[in-house]
Amino acid sequence: MTHDDTATLAAIVREAYDRQTPLEIVGGGTRRHLGRAPDGQPLPLASHSGVVEYEPSGFVVTVRAGTTLHDLDAVLSREGQKVTVDIPRFSSTSTVGGAIAAGFTGPGRPYTGALRDSVLGTRIISGTGQVLTFGGKVLKNVAGFDVSRLMVGAFGTLGVILDVTLRVSRCPEDVQVIEFEMSWSDARERLKRWEGDLPLTGAFYHRGVLSVRLAGRAARVTAAVRELGGERGRPEVFTELRDLALEFFRAPGSLWRLLVPPDSPWDPQETLIDWAGAQRFWVTLAPAQKVREKALQYGGQAVWVWGPDRSEGPWAAPPAATMALLTRVKAALDPQAILNRGRLYPDW
Repeated sequence: MTHDDTATLAAIVREAYDRQTPLEIVGGGTRRHLGRAPDGQPLPLASHSGVVEYEPSGFVVTVRAGTTLHDLDAVLSREGQKVTVDIPRFSSTSTVGGAIAAGFTGPGRPYTGALRDSVLGTRIISGTGQVLTFGGKVLKNVAGFDVSRLMVGAFGTLGVILDVTLRVSRCPEDVQVIEFEMSWSDARERLKRWEGDLPLTGAFYHRGVLSVRLAGRAARVTAAVRELGGERGRPEVFTELRDLALEFFRAPGSLWRLLVPPDSPWDPQETLIDWAGAQRFWVTLAPAQKVREKALQYGGQAVWVWGPDRSEGPWAAPPAATMALLTRVKAALDPQAILNRGRLYPDW
């Protein structure tokens, strides 16, 4: 069942632009707690849904933004396929558009790529109410930027996402999870040794246990399990990590993603270590400034995910030159700053 609300949505945005009225873009509502609290009247996208085009032989699908990830999974699984990358699903109402806007990629990122790498094209409504197409079969951009990928993680501040074209891949024949009790330093050395030789699609470390996910052809997975040994783990543990649903994430405080060098000496007891060390999750009551300073100390950056204080937003302000460049793109796509105003940066 598909439904195209393009004309109605574009008319609403054009009227908002004329009146300089901010809009809050709302899909399934499962990511509204991420980022700063936006200012504006709700612009519902949930009914703008359905698969626009699907070519199983070409491993490409174009889907409307209001389509739930659950429904997209169902369509792809009938052809033995899936979205190539790990996309968090916070509930059954999580939508494709919301996932693109938030930009999070789950534990498979080092092995199957980032979400932005799977986005081949988008169709959006600009802040002036124009319907624009980027990427895919229509190779257009603004000021030399790959605008489709700029939509990933922009929290809806650069355009109302209408349709997204994504890469898809075959579903693995087998998936196994194995656990090992060891120190983080030993776990890190093993992951370095295994890289490229085994069908790894996920690896995280928490409280003295390294959990690895093996997926692919059944024979190769079976051989890898036999070679590695260890204890069998729950396959759903990686789904729970992807969806930030593990008990670890329920601790009081703010949840942060720490993007740091894999060999960072950050105390492993404080964090859940994902992406083979490149991402650390930390739940803390520490002030945002202290967290960001600590991440910088280790050569990385801290990204706020959720917590009681939304005023800091997900990202710290970038360097002045970068911010000036981003502001030029924002001015080209949303000159009155009416789309999700304040969600990513103040006054954006």
